[in-house]
Amino acid sequence: MLAGLRRRLPVLVALFAQVIAVAIVWLLLYTLALAFGLRLGGIPAALLQGAVAAAVGQCLGLSKWWLPINLGFVPGLLLVQEQALPPSLLLAGFGLLLALNWNAIGERVPLYLTGRAAEQRLLQHLEQRPAGFTFIDLGCGLGGTLARLARACPEGCFVGVETAPLSFLLAWLRCLPRRNCRVRLRSLWREDLGRYDVVYCFLSPAPMPALWDKARREMRCDAQLISNSFAVPGKTPEEQWPIDDWRQSSLLLYRPAAHPPDGPRATG
Repeated sequence: MLAGLRRRLPVLVALFAQVIAVAIVWLLLYTLALAFGLRLGGIPAALLQGAVAAAVGQCLGLSKWWLPINLGFVPGLLLVQEQALPPSLLLAGFGLLLALNWNAIGERVPLYLTGRAAEQRLLQHLEQRPAGFTFIDLGCGLGGTLARLARACPEGCFVGVETAPLSFLLAWLRCLPRRNCRVRLRSLWREDLGRYDVVYCFLSPAPMPALWDKARREMRCDAQLISNSFAVPGKTPEEQWPIDDWRQSSLLLYRPAAHPPDGPRATG
């Protein structure tokens, strides 16, 4: 059951880790107060709870990007409470984060933004392709990279798909002036990858196995899948381009049609 929740709704597992951490820290502080008369202030206690929640979350199998969320959730709430902010402002802030990071709840894909170094390496690759190529960004986020690539390569056709409402709106507005670029409010799982020469993604480790299976079924023989930072488990990329950024990340290039699935492959 826990494994199923971790795959589908990791936010519930993170919430469970928070509850467990509250119980552990309360029991610890209660014991210390009875035995030694030791009492921690609100901020130290919250930091201790965050550390325990982060550790519990990792023990429950949450992805590493949940670590800072679990660590800072309760301390952040305490700091906000001390500022006596109006509830409407807190609700608006929560709604803004949810609208930008909707994918993190259901698909375990937080909002990652492609850095300029990775963007320049992508551009160098696209400039070598023949005119009329088609490019899709799976989970295009705020659309900055997509819009700049479309401007730099007017001979290409660029598409982005995004499901986080606010991210989609910002990306759509950003790409609206570009005649060779459009953004769709659509899940990447509903998009036919057989239409594209280059499929780019900057997701997370969680969806990569399923994306690989989808790419093998749908992508054409000469089409390329380029993943920023996250490898396909058990598959060796055809090329790997190191990126000189603060993450020391890399772009991983695959040709999924070179590994056809069992049965007939869709050609799109």
